[in-house]
Amino acid sequence: MTTILVTGGTGTLGRLLTERLRTDGHEVRVLSRHSPSYAVDLREGTGLDAAVAGVDTIVHCATSPRGGDERAARHLIEAARQAHVRHLVYISIVGVDQVPLGYYRAKFAVERLIEESGLGWTVLRTTQFHDLVLQFLQGSAKLPVMLLPAGVADQPVEAAEVAARLAELAAGAPAGRVPDMGGPEVRTLPELARAYLRASGRRRPLLNVRLVGTTYQRFRAGGHLAPNRAVGKVTFEQFLARRFSPRG
Repeated sequence: MTTILVTGGTGTLGRLLTERLRTDGHEVRVLSRHSPSYAVDLREGTGLDAAVAGVDTIVHCATSPRGGDERAARHLIEAARQAHVRHLVYISIVGVDQVPLGYYRAKFAVERLIEESGLGWTVLRTTQFHDLVLQFLQGSAKLPVMLLPAGVADQPVEAAEVAARLAELAAGAPAGRVPDMGGPEVRTLPELARAYLRASGRRRPLLNVRLVGTTYQRFRAGGHLAPNRAVGKVTFEQFLARRFSPRG
């Protein structure tokens, strides 16, 4: 039985991963700021040494668009070195080296820190989760008209499928940068918005808005997509049907 520590283990992906790893028979430690057993603020690093002691593998899911990912990664890497952790697995995003969004740049910087850490490592990049696309569309639907970036598509993937892939990688040997994982379909934002409106029973007109800047141009060019790695199975409509079902 392998002892695996999951950072961000109370988040959307972390919860699913933790459940999967325990089902597979691993001993799992859940690390987050609010964890009753391993309450650690990675940005400060306090309590981290005790959390990683005796751990075979770390799956690093903790992240924040508000900043601090690089600092947190440095603390985690140093603690992992001292504890002689065998394997560090990191979940990243397709396009972090293509789209100059601040959050993407931070994720790419963490990838480089892990690659240069001297630890055994694995990095998996995925496209955006269904949940995040839904959150974006729900926010857009708060206005009388849904404003969408013109010419942008997305390739949402099911978080549970990503959790299953991460569990597989965590149980294996360090593999370096593994092939990207994308959702089953590349869809335009208007297509995704109409699917959301149908599933939620809402009505909103859509307005495509042309934006400016390099980040927008890279999104329009598909720098965040992985059409050749459309390995996910659950479509956005299937995700929505489950989410908006009476039991969803």
